[in-house]
Amino acid sequence: MNHRSAPDIAAAAALLQIGAELRIDHILESGDTFSAADLAELTQVPEHRIAEYVGALVAAGLVGETETTGQFRASDDYADWKHEAGYVSWALSANSPFIEKARDFLIDRDSAAEISKRDGRRVAVSSRWIGEQTFYPAVINRVVAAGATRVADLGAGAAGLLIRLLQQDSARMGLALDISAAACTAAREAAVRSGVSDRLEVVERPIESLVEDSSQIDGANAILACFVLHDIIQDDDLSDSVLHSCYSALAPGGFMAVVDAVSYAQGERERKFSALFTYLHANFMKVHLPSEKAWLDKFNSAGFSQVESTSEVTPGGRLFVATK
Repeated sequence: MNHRSAPDIAAAAALLQIGAELRIDHILESGDTFSAADLAELTQVPEHRIAEYVGALVAAGLVGETETTGQFRASDDYADWKHEAGYVSWALSANSPFIEKARDFLIDRDSAAEISKRDGRRVAVSSRWIGEQTFYPAVINRVVAAGATRVADLGAGAAGLLIRLLQQDSARMGLALDISAAACTAAREAAVRSGVSDRLEVVERPIESLVEDSSQIDGANAILACFVLHDIIQDDDLSDSVLHSCYSALAPGGFMAVVDAVSYAQGERERKFSALFTYLHANFMKVHLPSEKAWLDKFNSAGFSQVESTSEVTPGGRLFVATK
C-alpha cells in the first residue's frame, strides 16, 4: 500500500463517514455498481443532492464511473482508504462525545457520561473498518485452521468478522452478541445483505450476563472477543467469572481468540494510537487497560491449558489464543 498523506486520509475519512451516516457504506464497499438514483431511493434523499456526493467521491478518486453512463463502482484501492479512514473515524467520530465534552468529563466524569454517550453504530463501523485489514485476517486464519463450525463472537458489533467466516464455509454457524441495540440492528441488516441471516443469530445482551447463563454459547468451537473484554478485565471477580464461563462453554479442544489492547504499548508503530486508546479509556470510560502479562495470567487462571500472544494486529493490540 502506497504512503498516503495526512490531508488525503483526513478527506477520505470525512467522505466515507458521510456515507456511513447515510447508511450507504455497505453499497460503496460492496464492489457492486450503483447509480445516484439507487442511493437516493435507499436514503430517501433528493437525487440531485446524492449526485453531488457521488461526484465528490469521483473527484476524490474513491469511486469511478463504469463504462455504463451513470453507473459507479468503488475504486480498486477503496478498501485501503477505508482502513486508514477507520482510525480517523474511530478517534474523532466514534469518540466525539469525549472530545467535544472533554472539559466536562475531566471535571465530573460520571455526570458527563450520563448525558454524553458514544454512538454504538459509529463505534462498530469504525472498528470494522480498522479490523478488516488488521486483526480480522489473524482471527479468521485461526478459526479456519481449527475447522471450527460453531463460532460465537462476544461484542460482535456489526458482525463483520462473523459474516466473513460464515461466507467462507456454508456449514459454519455463528452467534453475534452485543450490548448495543444499534450495533445489533446493523449486524442483522448486514447478515441479510450477505445472505447468511439463516446461519447467524444476533443477540442483544451484555457479555457479563454469560456468568449467569452461557447456554447460547455452549458447544462453540471458537469464542471470539475483539476489543471488548477490556471493559470488564479490571474487575477481577467478574472477568474471572466471564472467562471461566467461556472456558466451560467451549467444546472439547475449542479455543478463545481474544484481540484486545494493552496499556501504553511502546512499539514504534503502535505507540501513538495506543496512547490515545489507553488515555481515552482510563480518563473517559474508567477502564484501565492491563499489561500483556496481566492478560496472560487471566487466561491461565480461568483454566486454559495453553495461551499464546502475538502483536501483529491493530497498533496497541495483541491477539491472545487460549486453548481449552
